[in-house]
Order: sequence, then structure tokens, then C-alpha cells
Amino acid sequence: MIQAAAERGEWFCATGAVDGSCQAGEFERALEVMEPFVAAGWEPALWAKADILLRAGRTEEALDLARPDEADRASQAECRGFAELLARAGRIDEAIDLLVPHIDGSWILSILVEITEGQGRNERVLELIAPHADSARRARDEGRWNHPFWEAQELQARVLERAGRADEAIRILGQDIAGRRFLAQNTLTAYAELLARHSRLDELRELSTGQDAHTVLDIYAGALRDHGRAEEAETVMRDAIAADDWVGYRAWLSSTLLRDGRLDDAITVAEPGFSWYDCSNLLAPLVSLLDRPEELLHLLEHPLTVPHHGHEEFQHSWRAFALADLGRVDEAIALAEAHPDPWIDPRIVKAGLLSTAGHLNAATTELRALGTIKAREELFEVLIRQGQAAEAIAVHPTVAEQRAARQRVAESKPESVPLREGGYSLEPPF
Repeated sequence: MIQAAAERGEWFCATGAVDGSCQAGEFERALEVMEPFVAAGWEPALWAKADILLRAGRTEEALDLARPDEADRASQAECRGFAELLARAGRIDEAIDLLVPHIDGSWILSILVEITEGQGRNERVLELIAPHADSARRARDEGRWNHPFWEAQELQARVLERAGRADEAIRILGQDIAGRRFLAQNTLTAYAELLARHSRLDELRELSTGQDAHTVLDIYAGALRDHGRAEEAETVMRDAIAADDWVGYRAWLSSTLLRDGRLDDAITVAEPGFSWYDCSNLLAPLVSLLDRPEELLHLLEHPLTVPHHGHEEFQHSWRAFALADLGRVDEAIALAEAHPDPWIDPRIVKAGLLSTAGHLNAATTELRALGTIKAREELFEVLIRQGQAAEAIAVHPTVAEQRAARQRVAESKPESVPLREGGYSLEPPF
């Protein structure tokens, strides 16, 4: 990786080499790799060098390198980066002081909360947050929704909680929710999660039975499970489905049943939504939770599982890769080749199926014969699996080549066949 960074001048190679060197404690070597990028004026490289110095224990050098001058102190982005560096160096008060002049920037407030986590500065942070939380409440009272500090109330509750004042956080945020004095759904979710963390199940149940049920009922059901009341949680969600057949309820219950090893029950719950317009809400979450290809095949071949409107390629590709992972590679390739609307170059799909089935040499042969940008990207992954890191780096397309390939696709001039160069991931979905 270090050799590739030097010979190819590739940023991804350099960052990989730096990370590996730092993990091995070879900080001087990491600095050598990064120096050409710093010399070229590449700003991310300067921050990366500062990070190396900090990890090497050379704190003052790191801070001196990245310290903003007076002009840069007017930049929120510059101050954010340096504040994060100061916090990592244990200079938390300096970090706060640097951010205070920019506190009217809404995203700076969240950075302030993040860098002070566990630093014993909660009271000072609360003082800085309070005016913005109050301003958000007033904006809602006045019927304004475009307030820049829409998350200030949530942040205030978060800091109160970590300061050991959870009851106060629940009281303040609960008043905001009850009075509808909040600007974003995230605030409502944060309140429900706060109640769940502190076992306030009665209040959470009341919240989940009102107008906000779509947002918080799953949090209530999850809290019941966390308290050993799994059957009650299932009943709550089944009752909700019976009263209001909303996709979110079915998605939560089917995923939960699957985690409990009840695949057939999960399919039955999700099935009414399989033919709905968007498969991502029901079938895709089940696929992502399945650990074994035989389970995926069971799901896809279940009589209740039907193709999705406009998403048949997902089900088709999942089945092919499940077959390949079970060693049925010829069957998988035949299925992929028979698809009337391939989701990517069929030859790359074939190589991906061979790789999934463990036929790495055959996969590399297919990919070498293609030689396209996408094929070389996939070949890189296969060679890494074979332990051939140097050759993998050598065949990987450069950033310039990848950029040119994307440009060709944008201009509707594919490299080899009239199919999407990017396509979907060739990694099996389990």
C-alpha cells in the first residue's frame, strides 16, 4: 500500500497506508507517505498529517500545523476542524472558546455537544444551548417552522441526561411535546427514546397511542421487549396492524420475528406489503437480517413472496447469489443469464457469482478478460481475497480512470455494453 501511494499518487492508497502504519506505531513512515499530498496543498492531507502527529503524541506540532490564523477564525468549517483536534488533544476549554463566536451557526451547536461528551463541561454547554432551545420553542409558538436551531431542544435534553439530570430532561422535553412546541420529528423520537432508556413505560405507552403512534410505537414495543415482555410487544404491534395497517408496523414486527428465529411468521406478517410499490420497507429489511443463504432462498421461494413492482431485479439477484453461496453456481449463473433485463454487465455478474461460490481463480479469469473499469474494481476485491494485495493495487483503476468512466456513463457512452457501469453491489446480501 505504501509503495502504491508513492508510485501512483493515489489518495485512497495513501490513507490506507497511513492508517496501517499508525496502527503499527510507525508514525514517521506515515508522515512520509502523507508529505507529498501536504506539499501539493491538498487540505485534507494537512488535517491527516495533524492527526498522525497527534496519534504520535506530538500534540503541539499537530496543533501548530492546523491552527487557524485570524482570517480563518471567521470560517466555521476551519474552526470546527481545529476544535475537534483540540478536544482530542484534551484541550476542551480552548475548543469551546473557539466555537463560541460561531454558536449562531446551527450545526456548530451539535459539534459542541459531541466534542464535550464526557469532558465535565455540561453546565457550560447547557448555558450555550438554552437560548437557542428557547428560541426554537418561540418559533413554534409563532407558527414558524424554518428555525435554524430545530434540534436545540433535543440537544438540551441530551446534555441534561448525560449530566445526571434525566428527570429534568424528561420534564422539559415532555412539556414541549405535550404543547406541540417542537419543530422536527427527531425531537419526538429523542423524547420517546429518552423515556425508554429510563424505563418510563407508562408515559411511553400514552405517547404511542396518540397522534404520534407512527413515530414512536416501535420504540414502545422495543422497550417492552427490553423489559422481558416480548409477547406483550408482539400483541401491541399486531393490534396496531389490525387497527391501522401501516407499513412501518409490519416492517418492525416482521423484522423482530425474524430476529427471534421465526422466519415463516415474519414472512406472513410482511407478505401483504410485498407487492406494494416500494420493496425497501418490507422485503429488503428481511434480506438484510438473514445470516444464511438457505434462509434467503427459503424467503425468496416462499409462495407468499411475490415480485415487487419495479424491483424484480433485487429479488432476482438475491436468489442468484443465494444459490451461488450454497455451491449451486451453475444454477445461479443460468438464472442470471436468463434475466431479461440485467442489472449490470452479465459477465461481471457471472464473475461475482463464481467469487461468491469460492471459485476465485475462475472469477479472476472472467474479470481479466473484460478489462473494464468495473471489472478491474471487482478484480481488486477478488485478488485481495486471494492474498495478492500488490497485484490488486496494481489493477485497481486510478481516480482519473474512474472519473472518466463516470463521465462516459453520464454522456450515455458506456465502456463496453449498454448497461449501467455502476450497477448494484456484487456482494451477497447476507
